[in-house]
Amino acid sequence: MKKIELVFIPVAAAGHLIPLIEFAKRLLERDDRFSITVLVMYSPAMTSLAAAYAESFAETNTPIRFINLPPPIHFRPSQEVHKSLEKFATEYVDYHKACVKEAIVKHLVSNSNSAPLAGLVVDMFCTSMIDVGNELGVPSYLFFPSCAAFLGLLMHLPTQYTLTGREFEEFDGEVVIPCYVNPVPSSGLPEFLLNKNGGYTSLMNHGRRFKETKGIIVNTFEELESHAVNCLLNDFDHVPPVYTVGPLIELKGEMQNEIMKWLDDQPESSVVFLCFGSMGCFGEEQLKEIALGLEQSGHRFLWSIRKPPTNKLEGPTDYKADLQEVLPNGFLERTKEIGMVCGWAPQKEILGHKSIGGFVSHCGWNSILESLWFGVPIVTWPMYAEQQINAFQMVKDIGLAVELRLDYKISGGEVVSGDEIARAIKYVMDRDNEVRKKVKEKSEKSRFTVMEGGSSFAAFGNFIDDVLRNMP
Repeated sequence: MKKIELVFIPVAAAGHLIPLIEFAKRLLERDDRFSITVLVMYSPAMTSLAAAYAESFAETNTPIRFINLPPPIHFRPSQEVHKSLEKFATEYVDYHKACVKEAIVKHLVSNSNSAPLAGLVVDMFCTSMIDVGNELGVPSYLFFPSCAAFLGLLMHLPTQYTLTGREFEEFDGEVVIPCYVNPVPSSGLPEFLLNKNGGYTSLMNHGRRFKETKGIIVNTFEELESHAVNCLLNDFDHVPPVYTVGPLIELKGEMQNEIMKWLDDQPESSVVFLCFGSMGCFGEEQLKEIALGLEQSGHRFLWSIRKPPTNKLEGPTDYKADLQEVLPNGFLERTKEIGMVCGWAPQKEILGHKSIGGFVSHCGWNSILESLWFGVPIVTWPMYAEQQINAFQMVKDIGLAVELRLDYKISGGEVVSGDEIARAIKYVMDRDNEVRKKVKEKSEKSRFTVMEGGSSFAAFGNFIDDVLRNMP
């Protein structure tokens, strides 16, 4: 049978692109009738990441190709956009509509050798590309890289705004939000939901447009978020089919470096791993408190430290200078027998190592799924994006994480004390705590769900059937 084409349109963030590509790979493994083109909007981080993927696929017969779109020459963000990354991302994507359509027409529609175009798969920040799909006469599907509960929150925002006429406020107290079991404290809502500079409005508009797609692909699984998934299916009007296809985790490849060699020498489940994602970093005062907490805990540790960027739109970097300058005097010497401090760390490979017993995390959704897959309990330290409400769900609704903080925001300047950090680490590393037992059970379910007979495996099949049925 002749192949059919899907065009994937991601955004410039590792937490979005990585699970999207994993979804593409699994789709091709399931059904060889598909081929996939990924359109890459320019950004230094995104382009380098996409280039690495393109190089890896060039060495195989996997039919995924990457097309780099030209940078927007005349793009001028609005004056308030620097106050809201969500608004910036939305405007930046919107500016690419013309070149996205041009690339699709040039490389696919007008090319007689190309497979027929079956539809677009657009990131949650790329809902304006639904217009491009409509102009080309093809359906659009949403790829949602976070959890089902957060999807429900965004789809609820238009209703919320109709009722209140404003953004959420810190003083709102507990807020009832569909898809969450318990009322959510307004202090623990993501910062963009309290943002009067465009973050709330941008996400509300995206949430409204989600319903215009032919289906929503979510990186979760029913057994993890049964309440949220049932809510999406039963408590919202006009919701397109929801495909819970997660966890989307790249499991191939082994990495051997000094970090992994150090872990090889540690006892099983003895090391607590501290890592805060591609954008997570702290100032010197907080670094010193983390160091104090690690010493007080007495546990072995692996700590990934990144240097804060000078520009909000850039990512953290590794410290070039000696870490002695930002850590307490003598810390590295005193802990050299039980601890290791590093820069960037291969998080997935580390979580899969037998010596890891706990994970102090920013609660990005990909990190949560990886920790559950490998059965490593999390200590919650959310920082930005939707991480606060991810932490809330994991601790309060599902009971699969240990609370350090639920409402911490990196922009607030708050410093978490070493005493608090030590207490949380001691608890998560206790081999008899209930959270550890529940995480082990959920780990088994996460592995079953992607196998034949599992709910995520079935969701993949439903998506494939619907794409073929919706073809123009």
